[in-house]
Amino acid sequence: MNRFPSLAAACCAMMLLVGNAPPGSNSGPVDEDSRKWWSLTTELSTDAMEGRDTGSGGYERAARLVAERMAAAGLQPLGDNGTFFQRIAFSEREVTDATFTGPSGALDFLGEFVVAPHANLPEYAEFPLAYRGHCGAEALGDVRGKLVICHGVRREGFPTVAERRAALRAAGAAGIAEIADPGFIVEPPRWPFAYARRVLREGQDEGSDTFIDMTVNADALGKLVDQGRSPKLVSDGAAGLPLPSFDGGSAKLTFTTRTAQYSSPNVIGLLPGSDPALADQATVLSAHLDGYGFGRSVDGDALYNGTLDDAAYVALILHLAETREGKGYRRPVVLGIWTGEEKGLHGSRAFVERPTVPLEKIAGVINLDQLRPIFPLDVLTVHARTDTSLGRDAEAVASERGIRVQDDPEPERNLLRRTDHWPFLQAGIPGVNFVFGYEPGSKSEAIYRQWYRTGYHRPQDDVHQAIDWKAAAEFNRFFYALVDRVANQDAPPAWNPASPLAPLR
Repeated sequence: MNRFPSLAAACCAMMLLVGNAPPGSNSGPVDEDSRKWWSLTTELSTDAMEGRDTGSGGYERAARLVAERMAAAGLQPLGDNGTFFQRIAFSEREVTDATFTGPSGALDFLGEFVVAPHANLPEYAEFPLAYRGHCGAEALGDVRGKLVICHGVRREGFPTVAERRAALRAAGAAGIAEIADPGFIVEPPRWPFAYARRVLREGQDEGSDTFIDMTVNADALGKLVDQGRSPKLVSDGAAGLPLPSFDGGSAKLTFTTRTAQYSSPNVIGLLPGSDPALADQATVLSAHLDGYGFGRSVDGDALYNGTLDDAAYVALILHLAETREGKGYRRPVVLGIWTGEEKGLHGSRAFVERPTVPLEKIAGVINLDQLRPIFPLDVLTVHARTDTSLGRDAEAVASERGIRVQDDPEPERNLLRRTDHWPFLQAGIPGVNFVFGYEPGSKSEAIYRQWYRTGYHRPQDDVHQAIDWKAAAEFNRFFYALVDRVANQDAPPAWNPASPLAPLR
């Protein structure tokens, strides 16, 4: 059975993301290099690619296009069996429908609540409700067999996401209904969710969990507790103020699930190096090809094209390879275009587990993700900036272009670990990733925040959204120069021995 709806039925309109970039920025790039890059970006994120969801026909078409472009650029295949493809087997579990009815009404699935899928979700269950504020272990009391409402505050000094769940499991709770914290303004909750899926690689154990893990829209809390109390609970919780504990009422739940098995490939190519002495020091250029595909409709659009996340930067890596016309750098360059990033960094993790280039022959990774060229490029956040020499390389190249670099100003978002250089860092390989930065309180920050509310993991991340074409071109040139520096200089990337990420010697 095809789990993807027809293109005509699922995507009847493309909505513009407006008001978040300089006037005239929807007119398209003006320089030839950017036009070629954006043409390929458009091809990869057109409606015909159906959002490139892992395992979909649209993803397969996009992967074939990437492989064809690699071959035409003179790259050598570095996948399995002499191909550009490293195919990965996946299993998926999706909650296709769910109901959650509290004392004062039913919540909307995906719009007001979402559940983490697992094999033991009940078809029907009813649990007493307990509200336990921030859900510190010391405040839980008797929650055995109860569905516990917790405020998902993300502030220093409060229980973390993992700590809340660990405390509830230890106390015998049936599950959690965690209020998505509207006070977490650096990355505010986004509703609706596209879907509720869990994807595992072949061999990963799904486990025997029975704990019900749900996230609740703060606006819907009044359906679970006394409606007169819910606004103050939400505001106090977001502000980190003390919260009460109380029991009351019950919740009725139903879940409908389905499973699927499929495969999806990484696309990997090699541009051989020109210096035999550096042949065992490859530089990996990486980005993820997968997107969200079809999901819950937002403003009448159900197709999540994923233009900036991350088709544009797959396109940029391919475009760089094409401009080389088969001419290598001193070091070999590996193009790693990963699948399954949006479902858990699966493609890059699979490559690290089963590399088609021995990991000891990979000197460093330059990853492109989380880039939003929608305001001027004056500041560039460099992930792992002080951990390896790649940070110094990035700073030197940026300085030549009048761009200030910075460490991540919002580490609480955990962006360092949310993209595909992370598995390489964990494996002891230097890596780097970038985010467009801004001055606090600036117009650029306002644009950035707005995009995370209305564009990130939304159908509105498409080719029609507003782009700052000057900033986009400046980053592209920065990337070209950084690759040239790293792939040609005498010394390979190296760890800073003081880095907490550095491998043990």
